[in-house]
Amino acid sequence: MLSHSSWRAAPLALALLAGLLTACGERKAPEAKAGHAAAAAEFERGPHRGRMLRDGDFAIEMTIFEDGVPPEFHVYAYRKDKPLDPRQVQLTVELTRLGGKVDRFSFAPQQDYLRGAGVVTEPHSFDVKVRAVEGGRTHQWAYASYEGRTTISAEAAQAGGVKTERAGGAIVGELLDLSGRVEVTPEGQGEVRAWYSGRIMAMTGSLGQQVRRGQLLARVESSNSLQTYSIPAPISGVIVKKNANVGDVAYDQPLYVIADPTKLHAEFFVYPRDAERIRAGQRVELRSLSGDGRATSRIETVLPTADLASQTLIAHVEIPPSLAGSFRPGMGVEGSVQVAAKSVPLAVRTKALQRFRDFTVVFAKVGNTYEVRMLELGAQTPEWTEVLGGLEPGTEYVTDGAFLIRADIEKSGASHDH
Repeated sequence: MLSHSSWRAAPLALALLAGLLTACGERKAPEAKAGHAAAAAEFERGPHRGRMLRDGDFAIEMTIFEDGVPPEFHVYAYRKDKPLDPRQVQLTVELTRLGGKVDRFSFAPQQDYLRGAGVVTEPHSFDVKVRAVEGGRTHQWAYASYEGRTTISAEAAQAGGVKTERAGGAIVGELLDLSGRVEVTPEGQGEVRAWYSGRIMAMTGSLGQQVRRGQLLARVESSNSLQTYSIPAPISGVIVKKNANVGDVAYDQPLYVIADPTKLHAEFFVYPRDAERIRAGQRVELRSLSGDGRATSRIETVLPTADLASQTLIAHVEIPPSLAGSFRPGMGVEGSVQVAAKSVPLAVRTKALQRFRDFTVVFAKVGNTYEVRMLELGAQTPEWTEVLGGLEPGTEYVTDGAFLIRADIEKSGASHDH
């Protein structure tokens, strides 16, 4: 369910997306053909569904094999379209990636193909140079094979709200998920009681009425002095209970109960296995069950006594007054408590993460070109995600507007077709 702010932002995001895609559609750079799908119709395929490279009556078929093994080159040689003994061919391949990094591969004969020495790391997006020597002749080819790559002008990226930063170290917390309910704080509740027993002569408050501190709510005639006295509201808030009527005898029951809807806290249930990890002062990310309300707060206190039935402790977390409309007394609430924190050498903003094929990725930026980086992830919080592999420290990556980059790549037909 979209929050009010998300609902308002949706048309703007769609408009920016339309403008961005239109701007991107006007460019003529080869990077606009993102992925192997665009190139699939432009090259000849061989018997193993690989790319055929020909020079006279000699040809090789380039494939990347990744069935149950890390991706590796398998290259097949042909003369006059007949399979050629791989021992008769010396082969080298050079891959130049976005940003200038070069991967070089030597090959050795294996069965009926030449096997590349090393893993073809993701993404499989590069400019390729191939050199083959056979029968005293040297053959060379060069071609582009891009995946998950697109080029967007600086103006279009700015219009689409695309922002970037450099990947580096961060403090990543360990989170513990809790559930609970929203309650009015003790300071936010007030009972309107008769000071002396007697007959109720007037009641001016009604259920659900907003009242202010000091406002007259009832008049009672004392049974002892027969004098009538006024009873004011002890706090400002809303009348949530009315327990008497005019003519009743006021004794020990409160006439009204007032609650201040801006003074709320979350009461989280802490199970015995987690009790030693929860303490006052820890940071908490609050979420209403409806999804409308989110807030960052801290644990005020953990009550020392456990519930006899559930054996849970109660942790109190303040809810900011500005979010009183999203968190209401009695409603359920979820929270993630940061119980530990560690410094990691490489992390990215969690909001930057996107899905591409079967991978979680971010989009690296080099000049006006954007390309996927498949990530191996570690610890994660709503703010930061640890990166264990797939990204070089210092890489400039997209933090805001990443979904626009992904949409442009998908529009261009990005795939993983060798």
